[in-house]
Amino acid sequence: MNKRIFAIASCVAVVSLSGCVLTTDRIELQYNQQHGVSKIPGASSVSVNVQVADQRQDKRKVSSKKNGYGMEMAPILATEDVAVTVRRAIEQELRARGFLLSSDAALVQIAADLTRFYNDHKIGFFSGDAVADLDMSVIVKSKKGDLLYSRRVVAQGTEPNTQLASAENAKLALNQALENGMKSLFEDQAFLSALMGDSL
Repeated sequence: MNKRIFAIASCVAVVSLSGCVLTTDRIELQYNQQHGVSKIPGASSVSVNVQVADQRQDKRKVSSKKNGYGMEMAPILATEDVAVTVRRAIEQELRARGFLLSSDAALVQIAADLTRFYNDHKIGFFSGDAVADLDMSVIVKSKKGDLLYSRRVVAQGTEPNTQLASAENAKLALNQALENGMKSLFEDQAFLSALMGDSL
């Protein structure tokens, strides 16, 4: 009798897990602003406009669930346009440093082209890792259209030792990748100098 109950319970568990793997999930990405950021002297007199273009082929998909064999199953989608999420992250860091946000009248324009923002679940023997990649090009132009700065920003985020190739683990890795990307960009003195440049 006990064997029969165990067999039924096992079947139910397998069906439940398979159902989860086959169901599309949606995640709300969140950006945590850097701590200990100081206002930059003079930044309050510089207005900045931020534009982010999502160049990815599939603009909604940010990951995929995987089964125990590493095969991709149901997609994991972002609830918000990823370009909006990235733009908001840049704007948060600009505000924290004292810059003004503006539109057409801005003294400086930041334009970013997002080419990759995706989490890949790496399946291991006992556990796996959620590994997210961010790849975007960033340019800064003056109001006159002069190129002040150009750089490719590449960052990664990892949620280690995961038991499930789930949406939640993908979210944690993607959030970390975005935070690491912003850290890399805003720790670049050439980038900040371009925003504060005398040629404006």
